[in-house]
Amino acid sequence: MSVKKIAILFSGSGSNMEAIIRKVHGKKACKNRIEVALLICNKKDAYGIERAKNLGFETMIIEHSKYASRDGFDSELVRAIKAANIDLVVLAGFMRVLGANFCDNVKAINLHPSILPLFKGAHAIKESFESDMQVGGITVHWVSSELDGGKIIAQKTFARKNRTFKQWEEKIHKLEHKLLPKTIISLLKD
Repeated sequence: MSVKKIAILFSGSGSNMEAIIRKVHGKKACKNRIEVALLICNKKDAYGIERAKNLGFETMIIEHSKYASRDGFDSELVRAIKAANIDLVVLAGFMRVLGANFCDNVKAINLHPSILPLFKGAHAIKESFESDMQVGGITVHWVSSELDGGKIIAQKTFARKNRTFKQWEEKIHKLEHKLLPKTIISLLKD
């Protein structure tokens, strides 16, 4: 049995990171065992760091604000990921746009809280809620240098019903915690 190593990059509360650790770490995907081998956060005060610690995982802090350019920050991410021999990088609430340097050197997927190609960017939940769409949803896609523009891997939708914004957001997060781990396992079955 071979080991497939993943890295999780996050910026905030780390709820998706926790879902991945709980549902993917140590699990089998056909003839492979999946290991969460690296956690990286770009904000030293993110709650996800404490969440990871409570699960027995240390987080590498690489603060984007300490770099003079996006490319410099991306280069440091690539260096850390390559040093850990990572097979797949998972962006789980990682709120940084990554450039060609990162995208050309790392195999990565991203979780986005809307049905792409609609509602790209950081305000997707609010924009999708305020739209006339009768469904909301989430997307897992390959990371590319185009913001939320990589090839779609998986999507999940739900009916609008009479949800409040809070209920809309909660439904999105509930779906994220299921679809992202399932997608990771599926991708690492080879």
